[in-house]
Amino acid sequence: MNEIVFEVAQESDGGYTAEAIGESIFTQADNWDELRANVKEAVQAFYFDSTPPASIRLRLVRDEVLAVA
Repeated sequence: MNEIVFEVAQESDGGYTAEAIGESIFTQADNWDELRANVKEAVQAFYFDSTPPASIRLRLVRDEVLAVA
């Protein structure tokens, strides 16, 4: 595996959650820099006995509802 992708969502309190697509890896943080560090740590822990992916992609998902009228 060359890359693992995380779907990142910003919580209402300003923090972030990140969940890997296709793997059982989940983490959270209060800010973006902390999230990046937590994701790296979570991936290293998940792949402790095998070769980890070469890169990690963080895909920020933004959900917004707009009124039509």
